[in-house]
Amino acid sequence: MSHKIMIPLFNDEVAPRFDLATDALLAKFKSDGEISERIIVLPQASADDLCALATSDNTDTVICGGIDDEHYQYLKWKGIEVLDDVIGPVKTVIQTYREGNLVGGDNFYIS
Repeated sequence: MSHKIMIPLFNDEVAPRFDLATDALLAKFKSDGEISERIIVLPQASADDLCALATSDNTDTVICGGIDDEHYQYLKWKGIEVLDDVIGPVKTVIQTYREGNLVGGDNFYIS
């Protein structure tokens, strides 16, 4: 069984604000351990468009920085897990998520 995540991006990091991201990483974790990734570039920053992307792609989990309550509640209502207030490089975040250790509020710049 596969699992899909979406991470709004700012360069190679989790975007600090959900509503200001113009790029999003979509990653699919397959049961055999393989990960397929693709980056979607939006024409403009839009929290509504990111929510639409998450729902249309059947995303299971959104990993993001700050997100307003309206969009957070919408994603939860759609059955999407939201891990918010996550700060750090995308590669580290994905690896921690894959290991089952990622929680909302994780900051990978604090040791």
